[in-house]
Amino acid sequence: MIAPAMESPILTPTLSHPTHGLPIQNKAHSQPISLYSSVSSIGSSSSLLLLPEGDVEEVTEEGVHHADLKLEARKYKTPAFRQALLQLLQAIRIPTWTSSTIDPSLVKIAKVSGALTNAVFFVSYVGTVPTSHSSTPHLTPRTSSSSLPTATPKTVLLRIYGPSSSVLISRADELHTLHVLSSKYRIGPRVYGTFQNGRVEEWFDSTTLTKEDIRDPVKSRWIAMRMRELHSVDVIGIVGTSWNGQENVYKNVISWQGAARETLNMVKAREDRGEIPPGHVWHGRRKELDLGEYMRAWEAYWAWLVKWEDEFGRSEMTFAHNDAQYGNLLCAKKLAPGKPEHHRIIVVDFEYAGPNPAAFDIANHFHEWTADYYSDTPHVLTPSDYPTREERRNFYLGYLGSPILGGQITTSPAPSRTPSFHRKLDEAIKVLDTQVYAWSPASHAQWAIWGIIQASDDVTNGAVSDFDYLGYAADRLSKFYNDLSQRGIKW
Repeated sequence: MIAPAMESPILTPTLSHPTHGLPIQNKAHSQPISLYSSVSSIGSSSSLLLLPEGDVEEVTEEGVHHADLKLEARKYKTPAFRQALLQLLQAIRIPTWTSSTIDPSLVKIAKVSGALTNAVFFVSYVGTVPTSHSSTPHLTPRTSSSSLPTATPKTVLLRIYGPSSSVLISRADELHTLHVLSSKYRIGPRVYGTFQNGRVEEWFDSTTLTKEDIRDPVKSRWIAMRMRELHSVDVIGIVGTSWNGQENVYKNVISWQGAARETLNMVKAREDRGEIPPGHVWHGRRKELDLGEYMRAWEAYWAWLVKWEDEFGRSEMTFAHNDAQYGNLLCAKKLAPGKPEHHRIIVVDFEYAGPNPAAFDIANHFHEWTADYYSDTPHVLTPSDYPTREERRNFYLGYLGSPILGGQITTSPAPSRTPSFHRKLDEAIKVLDTQVYAWSPASHAQWAIWGIIQASDDVTNGAVSDFDYLGYAADRLSKFYNDLSQRGIKW
C-alpha cells in the first residue's frame, strides 16, 4: 500500500505523536507520494540517502534490456555517478539518451525518496542533443552533428534497490508484471531496462489524484473503466500456469502471519523493558492486535464467504491491482492522439498486483475513499466517506460499460430507449454491489496485518514514525471485526 502524492513529489513529515520512552523518528510516513508524476517543481535534496550496505538481489526479466552495472545511491551528486548513469542509460538503449554529445553537467538528478529499501530519482536533461546517425539512416556518418535533428532526452524514473528481506512484495514478480502489462496491454509504466541493483522506468507528465479527485463523478468512471481493462487481461499470461487458483488476499493473510507475529513479539519485548508506558502511542496496541483472535475471525469470515458464493455466485477472478488508492492513480496532462478520454487515468505501483476477485479490487478502492493520508491522523479511515449508493452506481456504470475491452454490458444503438437494457444493467449493478459487499471485509483484514509488518522497522529502531503503522493496523482490524458483526458472522 503505497502513498498518496501530489504534483510536487517532495516527501515531508506530516505528524508527530506525543510519546514517552521512545523517540519520534522524523520521517515521511509510508504512504509516500506517487513516483511517476510531474517533476517540474522537484529539487535535489541535500539530505543523505540511508540505503544500508548489503547484498541486493539482481532481478532481470526476459525481453527487458539489462546492463551489468551497479549504481551507488549515496554518490548521486558526484560526477562519477552521472557518468555511470549515462553509461547505464546508453547500455539499456533508451531513445534520446544514446547520443554521444550529451553533456553530463546538464543531467538533472532529483531525489524523490530515499528509504531503507529503495532510492528513487527523476533523471532529466536541460537542453537538446542531436539524434544519433543510426536513427537518421539517410544521413551519412560524415554528416555534421549540427545538421542533425535535435531532441530532448526524455525524463525517466531511476530506482536503486537497497537490501530487502520483505515478505510483503517480490521484486521479480513486480518487474514481470510491469513488463507484461506495459508491453502487451499498454497498462502502467514501461520498464526501459534493469541493472544490477535497480531499474529504469517510464515517467509520466501527469498529476497524482487526490482524495477529492476520486470522488469526482467523471474521474470515478474513468478509474472504473481503467480497472475493468486491467481485469480483462489474461491472468495466466501474467502469473503463469503454476498458479493454483488461490486468491492473493487469502495467500497474503496466511503467509504474512509469521512476520506479523515477529513484530508483535518485539513490541512485547519493549513493553517488558518498560519502554512503552501509559501514554505512549503503542501502549495497548499489542493486545488490540491479537493474532489468535484475528485468525479465528478470518477463518469464520472465509467459511461464510465460501458459503455465500456457493449460494449467490462467485465474483470473476481477475488480475487485480489490489491497491487502487489515489496516490497510485495519475491523470495525464495531455492525451495521446486517438486515445479515449478515460486513458488520462494512469495506474501505477503494481507491488501488490495479482489474482483476486474483481469485487475485492473494487471494494478495496472504495475503502480508499475513506482515507486521508495528509490529515492529522493519516492512519485512521473515515467510514462516513465511503461512496454512497449513487456514487457506487456511477462507478459500476463505468466498470460494466468499458468500451475498450468490454464489460458485462454491451451498449446498443439507443440504450436509453431499451427497457430491457436498463433491466439488464440494473441487475448487473445489483450483483456487482452485493459481491463487493461480500468481499469488503477482506480488504480490512489484509491491510491490518500489512500494517503490523510495516511497523517492524520502527519497532526495531525504537522510534515512532509520523505514520502510525500499528495504529493503522488496529484501525483496519477494528473495521474488519465490525464488518463481520454487521454480516452476522461470529468467531
